[in-house]
Amino acid sequence: MSKLKQKLEALGVELREHKSSFAVYLVLRALVITILVLQVLNQNYENVFYCVLTLLLLVVPSLIQMEFKIELPSTLEVIILIFIFADEVMGEIGSYYTKFPNWDTMLHTMNGFLAAAIGFSLVDLLNTDSRIKFSLSPVYMSIAAFCFSMTVGVFWEFFECAMDLYLHVDMQKDTIINSISTIMLDPAGGTKVYHIPDIQEVYINGQPLGLGGYLDIGLLDTMEDLFVNFIGAFVFSILGFFYIKNRGKGTFAKRFIPHKIGRASCRERV
Repeated sequence: MSKLKQKLEALGVELREHKSSFAVYLVLRALVITILVLQVLNQNYENVFYCVLTLLLLVVPSLIQMEFKIELPSTLEVIILIFIFADEVMGEIGSYYTKFPNWDTMLHTMNGFLAAAIGFSLVDLLNTDSRIKFSLSPVYMSIAAFCFSMTVGVFWEFFECAMDLYLHVDMQKDTIINSISTIMLDPAGGTKVYHIPDIQEVYINGQPLGLGGYLDIGLLDTMEDLFVNFIGAFVFSILGFFYIKNRGKGTFAKRFIPHKIGRASCRERV
């Protein structure tokens, strides 16, 4: 039996191991395949790409568990699967990012929370490994998890900016504002700030855009994304602090903290 076939069989076993997450996986995969067929019939090949990407991403949690011998709690795995579907299918194909102004904000908040949980787990694995002389207090573990989540958020914003600059997409969504403060309009070329209030219209090449204000190209969106990422990371860091402080007695936080296979006290089967 080839190694590839063995890995695929092992992946199939891993996918079926948690009943709740496997049920969610099957439902989401069926929905994505249905949408994929419809997009092929409509010859919308950009959305076909998103569907194929989603199908690949849906197996990533199980692939990570199999390759790195770690256990993702069922709650965390289900949320990751729903997050992938909400981002790629509902957000991009269903245009939820434009239909619902807070859709992007919700996903970035969730991302901050989940990234903090993963960062917390990475430190906890080192902290509890007898082969590694590495020990951090609950406070430092919470700080490490928070910093990990914020770093992930920052790198994602770097990625969005790069895509916008070089591929001319619009991952950093624009914002309509009605006033700006700038030193660029100082006729002396100095640093005097000019405040322009009540902007009602912007013209490009003599043509009005009809937006009802000035078009901010991504800055406010980026800062809002980082801020809600901060909120999600902060909330989980507090939960993680009390989880470690009480050494695993809490039931809520451990639903989001991956752990090494074999730590029976933390295993969660549904």
